[in-house]
Amino acid sequence: MTVSAERKTAIIADNARADGDTGSPEVQIAILTERITNLTEHFKTHAKDNHSRRGLLMLVNKRRSLLDYLKRKDVDRYTALIGKLNLRK
Repeated sequence: MTVSAERKTAIIADNARADGDTGSPEVQIAILTERITNLTEHFKTHAKDNHSRRGLLMLVNKRRSLLDYLKRKDVDRYTALIGKLNLRK
């Protein structure tokens, strides 16, 4: 359910805006998307795990908030990111 250190490093390298960038909205959204994907797979076999489902909902809300922030600040970066991550909007 968690993202391995190697995978997290790869995600950061793919989405970083500059060297050492780990806090930009793009990086945060990409890491949250990976965690959401992992939890979604988890629920395919553990349908009654309601405690983890609450965590999933919190992650989705956090990602939505970051996406809204990025859309307010820079629409071009927002559209590029959702296209790259294959998000619906």
